[in-house]
Amino acid sequence: MKPGDFSARQEFSHQLVKAAVERTQHAVRYDPAYVRIPYPGGDVPADTGVCTDEVIRAYRAVGVDLQKEVYEDMKKNFSEYPRRAKRPDANIDHRRVANLMVFFSRKGETLAITERAEEYAPGDLVTWDLGGAVPHIGMVVDQKSLASGRYMIEHNIGRGPKIEDVLLSWKITGHYRYFGPASSASASRSDQQQAR
Repeated sequence: MKPGDFSARQEFSHQLVKAAVERTQHAVRYDPAYVRIPYPGGDVPADTGVCTDEVIRAYRAVGVDLQKEVYEDMKKNFSEYPRRAKRPDANIDHRRVANLMVFFSRKGETLAITERAEEYAPGDLVTWDLGGAVPHIGMVVDQKSLASGRYMIEHNIGRGPKIEDVLLSWKITGHYRYFGPASSASASRSDQQQAR
């Protein structure tokens, strides 16, 4: 890591968590329907979404378009991703937990899967198996549960965006950090300094 990268990453994570927490102010109906959306920068209607859309929208708020990043990586490395179709689809691929897991492991940092809550930091992405091979994803935020002392998770499990103490509620299948394309953390830091 270059000098300055650590502080840029800290600032990026801070802004990302702030964006995730802000998501809880939105009324979102859980709707996994396939929707044709513009590319790049496309999104399903703002009042609908699933767990992945919370992650996508938080990243988009800090200037990272996961729709574009995932689609571009899938075009170049399609065989690395779980296959549901014969070719990448910019309308849906970034909205699938399994694809995000592959993407974050390829382009971000894959961290230890553990039940030690202190190993999870604000901005980390966590995936779970809810049972019956039903995947889920959420983001660790900087708010701690009064009951457990653990950092809580911003996610949507069918009741809209919520912050809840669910880190250890299901089987954890992935733990990642992703600071965006190489220049995102630095760009985020520059934007923040200019805004001051």
